[in-house]
Amino acid sequence: MSGTFAPAPGAAPLVRLVRDHAWMETRLLLRNGEQLVLALVIPLVVLVAGVLAAERFDLVSGTPVARLTPGVVALAVMSTGFTSLAIATGFERRYGVIKWLGSSPLPRSGLLLGKVGALLVVEVGQIAVISLTAAGLGWRPRIGVTAVVGAAAAVLLGTLAFAALGLLLAGTLRAEATLAAANLIFVLLAIGGGVVVSPREYGDLGAVLSLLPSGALHEAMASSLDGGGVAWPALAVLVVWAAIGGVLTSRTFRWE
Repeated sequence: MSGTFAPAPGAAPLVRLVRDHAWMETRLLLRNGEQLVLALVIPLVVLVAGVLAAERFDLVSGTPVARLTPGVVALAVMSTGFTSLAIATGFERRYGVIKWLGSSPLPRSGLLLGKVGALLVVEVGQIAVISLTAAGLGWRPRIGVTAVVGAAAAVLLGTLAFAALGLLLAGTLRAEATLAAANLIFVLLAIGGGVVVSPREYGDLGAVLSLLPSGALHEAMASSLDGGGVAWPALAVLVVWAAIGGVLTSRTFRWE
């Protein structure tokens, strides 16, 4: 009969599930003031202190702010995409939030993509603040289509890689262990992972650090923001890390 109600039970399309989950995650991230402050304040402190120290003691060649800004942007992506995400997800598992999501039609891949979408929204704000601060310190990047595309690709692939690794950590360890491990890994990579300064500054270790997601992200950002080009090898490294982390996360992530 025409006009008869005909229910069609079933899950919504994956794109819609990911979109709605990304919007929910964005709201949760924006409500978490402590993590947002740390994710923004730490890179800003590194930028301002690094530029002042480099100018005073002549620590780097060239303009200090131009040399440090790409690395600080990479540090912000790593802090939000890895550390903040891992810690938040670890405690979401502890309090049953992830278990609740596991009962929905959202697959593990949808969980990852939704969280990445929310991270990208937050990172846009971070990068805007860092860029304005760097501009106030005298940064004048080479703005062009190639540079913008390269920087955007670096942020996207870097976020995917670090988010996959952060969820891998949060989905296999207890919340307290995730908290400790995420902070420890962040500190180690920030100091010796080639994320703030170029892996080339580490001598013989530079080739190894360039294969880490931290070193590859720095190389990709520096090539775009400082040189106006695209570091395809560095982007390829980020793709590999994102693929490895994504596969491992989809297979090992525990909802509770």
